[in-house]
Amino acid sequence: MAGDSDNKELIEKILQLKKKRNAVILAHNYQRPEVQDIGDFVGDSLELSRNAAKTDADTIVFCGVHFMAETASILCPNKVVLLPDADAGCPMANMITEEDLVKKKKEVRDAHVVCYVNSSAAVKAESEICCTSANAVEVVRTVGKGEIIFVPDQYLGHYVSTKLNRPMILWPGFCPTHVRIQPEDILKQKKKYPEAIVLVHPECRPEVTAVADEVLSTGGMLRFARQTDAKVIIIGSEIGILHRMRKENPGKTFVPASEKAICPNMKKITLEKILWSLEDMKPEVKVPEDIRIRAKSAVDKMLAV
Repeated sequence: MAGDSDNKELIEKILQLKKKRNAVILAHNYQRPEVQDIGDFVGDSLELSRNAAKTDADTIVFCGVHFMAETASILCPNKVVLLPDADAGCPMANMITEEDLVKKKKEVRDAHVVCYVNSSAAVKAESEICCTSANAVEVVRTVGKGEIIFVPDQYLGHYVSTKLNRPMILWPGFCPTHVRIQPEDILKQKKKYPEAIVLVHPECRPEVTAVADEVLSTGGMLRFARQTDAKVIIIGSEIGILHRMRKENPGKTFVPASEKAICPNMKKITLEKILWSLEDMKPEVKVPEDIRIRAKSAVDKMLAV
């Protein structure tokens, strides 16, 4: 098993350098299993950035995608934030630019802008308040009267809009990974596992959330998996999360709704790239101070909800 000994050697080198650099490794729930296993914290993007802000580490190695590293930079301006693969972007976050949002705000004067955390720092800076998939319903509930522009995920926006019976102007963005999950995929798995509970992410299409037992963020899914008595759970989200679920709940069976629900960008980060990143102290993600202050205001308003 040469691969195992290679990994062992890599892990030892990473741990040594991590100590030398006073670094903390953050791994998103969708990362490769071996990357999750080396993380000091594993979680969703905002939870990870908040954990980073609380540590006394000088360096944050963010194993996720670009907007997540930006969020860490927004909350931790005095720390060096490294993204081990500079090309690990988020297609949904790239579906809206700062210019797009400024133009939309001019079209719909006095509208409230609610921005999903899966967006660039520049888009957050043009927004009134941020939200996550876990707290989107609560955040929108706090927004005053008037029109709401919800960016960039139309499916999370649609889910919130129907939950609150509040119309919103939805930006036509989406997560390419979650839209691959079809209702037929879930029905096929339900046929195989009739006793199974179905959990899906709110980034899925409405026809998929309609056939789920629960619609939850990744953090919500992990909590549900720990607390439920159900022995078989079908997961409608990026399949990377199954690694952690199986680790935390050895007596339960976790089945992906679709094997196609893979985010290639989340898989770009490897143990080698983490090592190189710590060796070279790059690629670094740094949000310019003027954008950081405005973006932080939108994030802070969300944290106060």
